[in-house]
Amino acid sequence: MGFNLQKLEAALKAVRKDTYLPFSLHFFESVSSTNQTLWELVNQGAISGTAVIATVQSAGRGQWGREWISPVGGLYVSVAISFDQKIEATDSYQLTFATAWGIASQLRQHGINVGIKWPNDLVLNGRKLGGILTETKVNKGQITQAVIGVGINWTNPVPETGINLESWQALQDFRPISCLEMLTSTVLLGIESGMECLFQEGISILLSRYLDLLTNMGDRVYVNNLSGTVVGVTPQGNLRVDLETHDTKELITPEIYIQPGTISLGYHKSSV
Repeated sequence: MGFNLQKLEAALKAVRKDTYLPFSLHFFESVSSTNQTLWELVNQGAISGTAVIATVQSAGRGQWGREWISPVGGLYVSVAISFDQKIEATDSYQLTFATAWGIASQLRQHGINVGIKWPNDLVLNGRKLGGILTETKVNKGQITQAVIGVGINWTNPVPETGINLESWQALQDFRPISCLEMLTSTVLLGIESGMECLFQEGISILLSRYLDLLTNMGDRVYVNNLSGTVVGVTPQGNLRVDLETHDTKELITPEIYIQPGTISLGYHKSSV
């Protein structure tokens, strides 16, 4: 069964109340990466809201230069965003947070209890359902354009720490996402609603919504042999950790900020 672009367009039309992003959809059977293909389209003049969807990525990219394995059965989609208002290059994680919150909240509206693992993973039952890769173009310290890539496990094989949506749905009494096109529509709506929240309601509201779905709140972490507790995230994307200051004679700040990529929080089973 191939991907049906008309079916996706119909699904989007049926549920969209507004059109904050003017989606222009492009489908490919195989690309090296949807982000890379979309950057090529952007360089040729593609506008904000242009989306690239692929069945397979031969060189999918994850965070920090990692390879994102992209077999048949997954959803691989990237969306281009241009900015009317200024957004600082140091605030690029806000785009990732907006995307993660938007997609998770859309899936939760379908009864799928998706959470967020800092900074950019979507989790279900404590296992990785999907990931987000935000890439930006910067001019004079301001982001001018961004490409947001999303990979979601649908029917594709996953590692032990992963989960695909169809295997989860098979164990439920209901099947809220009926096909890959519906999942794609849900993800695109999530990106749109996340951007709308960030740019119309602001980072403080977006961040509070992101933290509501963050599975790491209250997690115990160890930094330089000191124990701490995750208490939040800064607008720049850093993890806020309260250190336990007893048992040490050193004078240290009770709260520290940890940059993405410097520690791994791992996966753990949630109680839901």
